[in-house]
Amino acid sequence: MRKIQRRKFVSLLGTGAIAIGVPSFGGGQADYRRANTDWLAKCRFGIGVHWTAQTVPKHGPARPFEKAVESFDLDGFISAVEHAGANYVLFTATHALQMLPAPNPVTDSILSGRTCERDLIGELADQLAERGKHFLLYYNHSCNSKDDPEWEQAVGYHAEDKSRLAENLMNIVRYMGERYGEKLKAWWFDSSYSLDPSGPHNSVTTDMSGFQFPWEHFTVAAKIGNAERLVTYNAGVAQTYLYTTHQDYWAGELVNLNAPATARFLPNGLQWFGWTCLDDRRWVHRKLDTPISAPLYSDEQVVGFVRKCNRQMAPMTFNVGIYQDGKMAEGSVEQLHRLHGALRP
Repeated sequence: MRKIQRRKFVSLLGTGAIAIGVPSFGGGQADYRRANTDWLAKCRFGIGVHWTAQTVPKHGPARPFEKAVESFDLDGFISAVEHAGANYVLFTATHALQMLPAPNPVTDSILSGRTCERDLIGELADQLAERGKHFLLYYNHSCNSKDDPEWEQAVGYHAEDKSRLAENLMNIVRYMGERYGEKLKAWWFDSSYSLDPSGPHNSVTTDMSGFQFPWEHFTVAAKIGNAERLVTYNAGVAQTYLYTTHQDYWAGELVNLNAPATARFLPNGLQWFGWTCLDDRRWVHRKLDTPISAPLYSDEQVVGFVRKCNRQMAPMTFNVGIYQDGKMAEGSVEQLHRLHGALRP
């Protein structure tokens, strides 16, 4: 069985020149050259948004996802990013539901009705590149506690042979990496703990007996299209557990501003990176006819935290609430604008 699975995974690697070792399926850690994180270390702060298929407008009923993607005000979004002074944007491709705001034939082949004609991801990548800002992409496999049961079945999460699950996920990621190329600077992969029970959290809801998720192969697939693309796997809030050494920076999910960076690199060798909610702690704005919460912290707290991190060459990311039309919470954008001003030399 393992020989058969190994042939499947190796076939996904293509001929891209990626300076990493390719381990045998189910094997140990191979040699891995971490990508250069200097560009990320030079960043002061970035904006993350959880704009998903569950995001709702400030007023009125939510639009169907494809209609929401079509009407997303990208120009207004980019203007807000520039006003805030962010060095990069971390955008959510999928979250609880496997719904992509872009074309993806791999996803279509697994389950129809989960992609869109408008390539919002690609347009965002293009506009950020034109302005000299970096583009990072969040991806969730959406196999979490039956958030999306139809997708769990289709992608192979509950199949007896889990190699189909891994192959499907790697092909989805590979397609996006090839499509967006060098404009996609980094991946932020969530919910590792629903694919691998070995970490500090275990939210696996299927039988993983005799199966080890092939993280090393997944990293190879994630770097196709840009060998220097950064990869991280989230192990949970403030956790530094490594599902694999084949990653480049820390996911850094935080719930407050109590623990700024004390060094550029963690003891496990990963570049420090932080991401926390600036306003709504629920990450996704899902409550109809409700404004997004005001910022959680004072300007002094935000500026002080980011300064401490930047002294260590460690960037901080703030998740900003966003409505279905693509407009971010004004109070949060203005606070980041003030942060930008305070950080100037």
